[in-house]
Amino acid sequence: MRVDPWWVPSLLTFLGLSAFLIYATWASFQNEHYTFGNYLSPMYSPELFGNSPHAWFGPAPSWFPSFYSPAIVVLMLPGNFRITCYYYRGAYYKAFWADPPGCAVGEPRKSYLGEQSFPLIVQNIHRYFLYVALLFLTFLVYDVYRALWFVNPATGAEEFGLGLGTLVLLLNVLLLSGYTLGCHSLRHLIGGRKDSLSESPVAKSCYDCASAFNRRHMNWAWTSLFGVVFADLYVRMCSMGIWSDWRIF
Repeated sequence: MRVDPWWVPSLLTFLGLSAFLIYATWASFQNEHYTFGNYLSPMYSPELFGNSPHAWFGPAPSWFPSFYSPAIVVLMLPGNFRITCYYYRGAYYKAFWADPPGCAVGEPRKSYLGEQSFPLIVQNIHRYFLYVALLFLTFLVYDVYRALWFVNPATGAEEFGLGLGTLVLLLNVLLLSGYTLGCHSLRHLIGGRKDSLSESPVAKSCYDCASAFNRRHMNWAWTSLFGVVFADLYVRMCSMGIWSDWRIF
Protein backbone atom coordinates (compact mmCIF):
# COMPACT_ATOMS: atom_id res chain seq x y z
CA MET A 1 0.00 0.00 0.00
CA ARG A 2 1.32 3.44 -0.93
CA VAL A 3 1.90 5.73 2.05
CA ASP A 4 2.91 8.83 0.05
CA PRO A 5 0.31 11.50 -0.86
CA TRP A 6 -0.54 9.73 -4.15
CA TRP A 7 -3.98 11.33 -4.18
CA VAL A 8 -2.68 14.91 -4.58
CA PRO A 9 -2.18 14.83 -8.41
CA SER A 10 -5.65 13.35 -8.93
CA LEU A 11 -7.21 15.94 -6.62
CA LEU A 12 -5.46 18.81 -8.42
CA THR A 13 -6.58 17.38 -11.77
CA PHE A 14 -10.16 17.12 -10.50
CA LEU A 15 -10.14 20.73 -9.28
CA GLY A 16 -8.44 22.07 -12.42
CA LEU A 17 -10.70 20.32 -14.91
CA SER A 18 -13.80 21.12 -12.85
CA ALA A 19 -12.87 24.82 -12.77
CA PHE A 20 -12.38 24.83 -16.53
CA LEU A 21 -15.65 23.02 -17.23
CA ILE A 22 -17.62 25.39 -15.01
CA TYR A 23 -16.09 28.51 -16.55
CA ALA A 24 -16.27 27.25 -20.14
CA THR A 25 -19.93 26.24 -19.78
CA TRP A 26 -20.84 29.57 -18.20
CA ALA A 27 -18.91 31.63 -20.75
CA SER A 28 -20.19 29.68 -23.73
CA PHE A 29 -23.84 30.33 -22.94
CA GLN A 30 -23.46 33.99 -22.00
CA ASN A 31 -23.65 34.81 -25.71
CA GLU A 32 -22.38 38.33 -25.09
CA HIS A 33 -19.14 40.19 -24.35
CA TYR A 34 -17.12 37.78 -26.49
CA THR A 35 -15.82 40.46 -28.85
CA PHE A 36 -14.02 43.74 -28.31
CA GLY A 37 -13.34 45.70 -31.47
CA ASN A 38 -11.10 43.51 -33.60
CA TYR A 39 -10.68 40.89 -30.84
CA LEU A 40 -12.74 37.69 -30.84
CA SER A 41 -12.73 35.23 -27.94
CA PRO A 42 -11.28 31.83 -28.94
CA MET A 43 -14.26 30.19 -27.26
CA TYR A 44 -16.48 31.75 -29.93
CA SER A 45 -14.22 31.30 -32.95
CA PRO A 46 -15.28 30.79 -35.62
CA GLU A 47 -18.48 32.76 -35.12
CA LEU A 48 -20.62 31.26 -37.86
CA PHE A 49 -23.85 33.01 -36.86
CA GLY A 50 -24.03 35.89 -34.42
CA ASN A 51 -24.63 39.57 -33.85
CA SER A 52 -21.05 40.79 -33.99
CA PRO A 53 -19.07 41.99 -37.03
CA HIS A 54 -17.03 38.77 -36.76
CA ALA A 55 -20.01 36.58 -37.76
CA TRP A 56 -19.41 34.79 -41.06
CA PHE A 57 -23.06 34.48 -42.08
CA GLY A 58 -24.74 37.25 -40.09
CA PRO A 59 -27.36 36.82 -37.35
CA ALA A 60 -28.61 33.38 -36.42
CA PRO A 61 -31.74 32.28 -38.34
CA SER A 62 -35.04 32.69 -36.50
CA TRP A 63 -35.56 28.94 -36.35
CA PHE A 64 -32.41 28.41 -34.27
CA PRO A 65 -33.19 27.46 -30.63
CA SER A 66 -33.20 30.32 -28.15
CA PHE A 67 -30.22 28.89 -26.29
CA TYR A 68 -28.03 28.93 -29.40
CA SER A 69 -24.55 30.32 -28.89
CA PRO A 70 -21.69 30.49 -31.42
CA ALA A 71 -19.54 28.78 -28.79
CA ILE A 72 -21.54 25.56 -29.19
CA VAL A 73 -19.48 24.79 -32.30
CA VAL A 74 -16.27 25.05 -30.27
CA LEU A 75 -17.68 22.93 -27.45
CA MET A 76 -18.69 20.16 -29.83
CA LEU A 77 -15.64 19.98 -32.12
CA PRO A 78 -12.25 21.01 -30.66
CA GLY A 79 -13.74 20.32 -27.24
CA ASN A 80 -14.07 16.67 -28.17
CA PHE A 81 -10.45 16.66 -29.33
CA ARG A 82 -9.47 17.35 -25.71
CA ILE A 83 -11.98 14.94 -24.19
CA THR A 84 -10.62 12.05 -26.26
CA CYS A 85 -6.96 13.09 -25.86
CA TYR A 86 -4.69 10.30 -24.61
CA TYR A 87 -3.28 12.45 -21.83
CA TYR A 88 -6.64 13.78 -20.66
CA ARG A 89 -8.14 10.30 -20.69
CA GLY A 90 -5.54 9.08 -18.24
CA ALA A 91 -6.00 12.23 -16.16
CA TYR A 92 -9.78 12.24 -15.81
CA TYR A 93 -10.05 8.45 -15.52
CA LYS A 94 -8.07 8.82 -12.29
CA ALA A 95 -9.55 12.10 -11.07
CA PHE A 96 -13.26 11.55 -11.81
CA TRP A 97 -13.72 7.79 -12.09
CA ALA A 98 -10.96 6.50 -9.76
CA ASP A 99 -10.07 4.11 -12.57
CA PRO A 100 -7.49 3.75 -11.13
CA PRO A 101 -7.27 6.53 -8.51
CA GLY A 102 -3.48 6.44 -8.82
CA CYS A 103 -0.56 4.34 -10.00
CA ALA A 104 -0.21 1.13 -7.96
CA VAL A 105 -3.43 1.95 -6.09
CA GLY A 106 -6.37 -0.45 -5.88
CA GLU A 107 -9.48 0.25 -7.94
CA PRO A 108 -13.10 0.27 -6.65
CA ARG A 109 -14.23 -2.36 -9.20
CA LYS A 110 -13.61 -6.00 -10.05
CA SER A 111 -14.07 -6.13 -13.82
CA TYR A 112 -12.17 -4.50 -16.66
CA LEU A 113 -13.49 -3.94 -20.16
CA GLY A 114 -10.88 -1.46 -21.41
CA GLU A 115 -11.45 0.76 -24.42
CA GLN A 116 -12.47 -2.06 -26.76
CA SER A 117 -16.13 -1.98 -25.76
CA PHE A 118 -18.85 0.66 -25.51
CA PRO A 119 -18.76 3.41 -24.39
CA LEU A 120 -14.98 3.88 -24.16
CA ILE A 121 -14.37 2.51 -27.65
CA VAL A 122 -15.72 5.87 -28.84
CA GLN A 123 -12.46 7.39 -27.59
CA ASN A 124 -10.79 6.01 -30.73
CA ILE A 125 -12.42 8.83 -32.68
CA HIS A 126 -9.67 11.09 -31.30
CA ARG A 127 -7.56 10.66 -34.45
CA TYR A 128 -10.35 12.20 -36.53
CA PHE A 129 -10.91 15.11 -34.17
CA LEU A 130 -7.22 15.89 -34.74
CA TYR A 131 -8.08 17.08 -38.24
CA VAL A 132 -10.79 19.31 -36.79
CA ALA A 133 -8.37 20.76 -34.22
CA LEU A 134 -5.82 21.58 -36.92
CA LEU A 135 -8.54 23.34 -38.92
CA PHE A 136 -9.61 25.38 -35.90
CA LEU A 137 -6.01 26.42 -35.35
CA THR A 138 -6.10 28.13 -38.75
CA PHE A 139 -9.20 30.05 -37.66
CA LEU A 140 -7.41 31.25 -34.53
CA VAL A 141 -4.35 32.28 -36.54
CA TYR A 142 -6.66 34.37 -38.73
CA ASP A 143 -8.15 35.92 -35.57
CA VAL A 144 -4.67 36.99 -34.51
CA TYR A 145 -4.17 38.57 -37.93
CA ARG A 146 -7.47 40.44 -37.58
CA ALA A 147 -6.36 41.55 -34.10
CA LEU A 148 -3.54 43.49 -35.77
CA TRP A 149 -5.94 45.85 -37.53
CA PHE A 150 -7.59 48.62 -35.54
CA VAL A 151 -10.21 51.11 -36.67
CA ASN A 152 -9.04 54.70 -36.52
CA PRO A 153 -11.89 56.58 -34.76
CA ALA A 154 -11.03 59.77 -36.63
CA THR A 155 -11.05 58.36 -40.16
CA GLY A 156 -12.95 55.10 -39.77
CA ALA A 157 -10.18 53.33 -41.70
CA GLU A 158 -8.35 50.25 -40.49
CA GLU A 159 -4.75 50.71 -39.45
CA PHE A 160 -2.05 48.21 -38.58
CA GLY A 161 -1.22 48.12 -34.89
CA LEU A 162 -0.51 46.01 -31.87
CA GLY A 163 -2.44 45.80 -28.65
CA LEU A 164 -2.03 43.77 -25.49
CA GLY A 165 -5.07 41.79 -26.60
CA THR A 166 -3.24 40.89 -29.82
CA LEU A 167 -0.45 39.35 -27.76
CA VAL A 168 -2.95 37.50 -25.56
CA LEU A 169 -4.60 35.94 -28.61
CA LEU A 170 -1.18 35.15 -30.11
CA LEU A 171 -0.06 33.44 -26.89
CA ASN A 172 -3.23 31.38 -26.96
CA VAL A 173 -2.45 30.19 -30.50
CA LEU A 174 1.13 29.30 -29.56
CA LEU A 175 0.01 27.27 -26.54
CA LEU A 176 -2.67 25.48 -28.55
CA SER A 177 -0.16 24.78 -31.31
CA GLY A 178 2.27 23.24 -28.83
CA TYR A 179 -0.52 21.02 -27.52
CA THR A 180 -1.96 20.02 -30.90
CA LEU A 181 1.35 19.51 -32.72
CA GLY A 182 2.51 17.16 -29.96
CA CYS A 183 -0.58 14.96 -30.28
CA HIS A 184 0.14 11.22 -30.29
CA SER A 185 -2.13 10.77 -33.30
CA LEU A 186 -0.23 13.43 -35.25
CA ARG A 187 3.06 11.68 -34.52
CA HIS A 188 1.59 8.47 -35.90
CA LEU A 189 0.17 10.25 -38.94
CA ILE A 190 3.39 11.99 -39.98
CA GLY A 191 5.87 9.22 -39.26
CA GLY A 192 4.96 6.68 -36.62
CA ARG A 193 3.03 4.53 -39.09
CA LYS A 194 6.15 3.96 -41.21
CA ASP A 195 8.14 0.74 -40.79
CA SER A 196 11.46 2.47 -41.43
CA LEU A 197 11.30 6.13 -40.53
CA SER A 198 14.97 6.76 -41.29
CA GLU A 199 14.29 6.18 -44.99
CA SER A 200 12.03 9.26 -45.09
CA PRO A 201 14.10 12.29 -43.98
CA VAL A 202 11.23 14.78 -44.19
CA ALA A 203 8.87 12.53 -42.28
CA LYS A 204 11.56 11.87 -39.67
CA SER A 205 12.17 15.60 -39.20
CA CYS A 206 8.44 16.20 -38.73
CA TYR A 207 8.21 13.22 -36.39
CA ASP A 208 11.13 14.47 -34.29
CA CYS A 209 9.54 17.91 -34.08
CA ALA A 210 6.20 16.47 -32.96
CA SER A 211 8.04 14.24 -30.49
CA ALA A 212 9.74 17.30 -28.98
CA PHE A 213 6.32 18.80 -28.27
CA ASN A 214 4.99 15.43 -27.13
CA ARG A 215 7.63 15.10 -24.39
CA ARG A 216 5.90 18.00 -22.61
CA HIS A 217 2.38 17.04 -23.69
CA MET A 218 0.96 17.31 -20.17
CA ASN A 219 2.41 20.81 -19.75
CA TRP A 220 1.04 21.92 -23.12
CA ALA A 221 -2.34 20.39 -22.27
CA TRP A 222 -2.71 22.42 -19.07
CA THR A 223 -1.20 25.71 -20.22
CA SER A 224 -3.24 25.71 -23.43
CA LEU A 225 -6.41 24.86 -21.49
CA PHE A 226 -6.12 27.88 -19.24
CA GLY A 227 -4.66 29.96 -22.07
CA VAL A 228 -8.06 29.70 -23.74
CA VAL A 229 -9.74 30.72 -20.49
CA PHE A 230 -7.50 33.76 -20.05
CA ALA A 231 -7.96 34.86 -23.67
CA ASP A 232 -11.74 34.66 -23.28
CA LEU A 233 -11.56 36.45 -19.93
CA TYR A 234 -9.40 39.21 -21.38
CA VAL A 235 -11.79 39.90 -24.27
CA ARG A 236 -14.77 39.66 -21.91
CA MET A 237 -13.34 42.07 -19.34
CA CYS A 238 -12.42 44.60 -22.04
CA SER A 239 -15.88 44.34 -23.59
CA MET A 240 -17.51 44.92 -20.20
CA GLY A 241 -15.32 47.96 -19.59
CA ILE A 242 -13.65 46.43 -16.54
CA TRP A 243 -10.23 46.21 -18.18
CA SER A 244 -8.67 48.57 -20.69
CA ASP A 245 -6.75 47.22 -23.65
CA TRP A 246 -3.23 48.64 -23.80
CA ARG A 247 -2.47 49.79 -27.33
CA ILE A 248 1.27 49.29 -27.86
CA PHE A 249 1.39 51.08 -31.24
